[in-house]
Amino acid sequence: MDNLKEKTARGLLWGGFSGGITQVLGLVIGIFLARLLSPGDYGIVGVLAIFTALAGNLQSSGFSQGLINIKNPTPNDYNSVFWFNISMSAVLYAVLFFSAPLLAAFFHQPVLVGVSRLVFLSFFISSFGIVQNVYMMKNMMQREMAVCSVLALAVSGIVGVLLAWQGYAYWSLAWQQVIYCFVMTFSRYYYTDWRPTLHFDMTPVRRMFGFSVKILLTYVVTTLGQNMLTFFFGRLFPIHVVGNYSQANKWNTMAHATISSALGQVVQPVMISVDDEPGRELRVFRKMLRFTAFVSFPALFGLALVSREFILLLLGSKWEETIPLLRVLCVGGAFLPFYMLYQNMALSIRRSDLYLWCGVSQIVAQLAAILLLYRQGVFVIVCAYTVLNILWAVVWQWVAGKPIGLRWRDALADTMPFLLVAAATMTVTWVVTQWLTHLVLLLLARVVVAAALYFIVLKCSHAHILEESLQYLKHRRP
Repeated sequence: MDNLKEKTARGLLWGGFSGGITQVLGLVIGIFLARLLSPGDYGIVGVLAIFTALAGNLQSSGFSQGLINIKNPTPNDYNSVFWFNISMSAVLYAVLFFSAPLLAAFFHQPVLVGVSRLVFLSFFISSFGIVQNVYMMKNMMQREMAVCSVLALAVSGIVGVLLAWQGYAYWSLAWQQVIYCFVMTFSRYYYTDWRPTLHFDMTPVRRMFGFSVKILLTYVVTTLGQNMLTFFFGRLFPIHVVGNYSQANKWNTMAHATISSALGQVVQPVMISVDDEPGRELRVFRKMLRFTAFVSFPALFGLALVSREFILLLLGSKWEETIPLLRVLCVGGAFLPFYMLYQNMALSIRRSDLYLWCGVSQIVAQLAAILLLYRQGVFVIVCAYTVLNILWAVVWQWVAGKPIGLRWRDALADTMPFLLVAAATMTVTWVVTQWLTHLVLLLLARVVVAAALYFIVLKCSHAHILEESLQYLKHRRP
C-alpha cells in the first residue's frame, strides 16, 4: 500500500510539475501570440477545433483506454493498436483533406481550405505516438511524460511566435499545432523502448472492440460538447466573436486541463491496481476526490477573480470582450476535473457504458440550451453552458458513484469544504482589494491575498489533504 501511495504521489507530483511548467510556458507564449494576432486570427483556427478533436477520437477509437485497462498487455497488443491507429488516421486525413472546401463554405471563410489541410495534419502525426503514450502511462513514467510535454510546448510556441512576428497571422497558430504534435511524438519514441513491428494481427483489437467502441462514442460525444459552442459561434456570429470566445476558453481550458491531465495520468492505472479490493478502492478514490477539490476550486475561482487584470494587462485592451466570458467559464471549469476523476473511475471498473450515457445526456442538454438561447447572444449561451457543466458534476456522482459505494454525503463532505473556502476566499479578496486601480498592483495583490487566505484557512482547520501534501513535498525521495 505504501508503494502504491508513493507511486500515486509521485505521479501527481510530476503531473503537477508538468502542468505548472506548461502553464508558465503557455502563459508566456499565449501573451506573445495574443499581442501579435487578432481575434479574427484565433477565430479562423478556432472553428477547426471540433474537427481536429473528433478526428483524434476516431484515430484511437478508444483502444488506448482498452490497452490501459489490460493489467499486463503484450507486445502484440501494443502492435495491433498501433497499426489500427495509423490506418484510421490516414483514412480520416484523406476524408478531411477533400472536405476542406465544404468547411470553408460552411463558415464563409475561403482561407480555411489551406489552413484546415495543414491543421488536420497534426492528428495524423499524433497517431504515431499514441501507443507510446499508453506505454508510458502503464509504466507510470510521469517524469518522462512531463519532459515530452514541456519540450513540445516550448519548441512549438517559439515557432508560433516567430511566425506571428513575421506576419503569418493565423498560419502561425496552424503551424504551432503541427510542430507541437511532431515534437511530442518524436520525444515519446526517445523515452520508450517499445517499437512497432510489421506483424499485422488485429486479434487484440477485435478482443477490445466491445469495451473500446463505447469509449469511442463517449469521446465523440464529449468532444462535441466541449467544442459545440465554437462550432455554432463560427456559423452564427462574426469570426472575431469566435476569436474572443476561443481566447477565453483557451485560458479556462489551460487551467482546468492542467489539473485533469495530472489526474488522468494516474487515476485509471491506480484504480485498476486496487479493483480487487472494494474497500480500498473507495478509500483511494475519495482521497483523489479531496485532492481534486483542494486544487481545482481555488485555481479556477482565482482565475475568475483576476480575469480583468490578467486580460487587460497581459493581452491588451483589444481582448476586453473576452473578460466576462472568461469569468463565467472559469466558474464552470472548476468542476470539470471531477469529470476526469469519475470518468477514469468508471473505466477502471469496466463500466464504459456509464461514461457513454453521461456524455450523451450532457450533449443533448447543451444542444437544447444553444437552440433555445442563441438569439440572446454569446454571453447568455456561455452562462447556460456553465450551469450545465456544474450540474453534470452532480450527475456523474449520481451515476458513477454507486458502483464503488460512494455515498452522496461522503462526496459532499470531500468536496464542499474546499468549494466554500475557495469561494469565500475569493470574495474577501475582491472586497479588500477593489480600491486598488493600478492593474499590476491589483493583480499581484489579489493573487497573494487569495493564496494566503486559502492556505491560512485550511491550515487553521487542520485540513488533512493539505498536511499530507506538505509532508510529502518535505520528505519525498529525490
